[in-house]
Amino acid sequence: MAKTPRVIGVLSEPAEPGWWKRHRHVVLLVLGLFIGYQLSGPASDVREAPRPKPFHTAPSKPGTESVKPIPTPDRSARD
Repeated sequence: MAKTPRVIGVLSEPAEPGWWKRHRHVVLLVLGLFIGYQLSGPASDVREAPRPKPFHTAPSKPGTESVKPIPTPDRSARD
């Protein structure tokens, strides 16, 4: 609890500041350093994102594909 102000003639001494007012800069400094460390610290424990699975799989039997590849033109016929 703060002391009561001491009267000196007409003037009075201000009351001593409380704990928070005396130490708030230290508390905010430590809090800022801690948050900065957490944000910029090593990220080696971050899990890698899982790879997406394909929408479809390869056909089980050869020749059962529903889409045939486009045939390439024969280049020897052009000469």
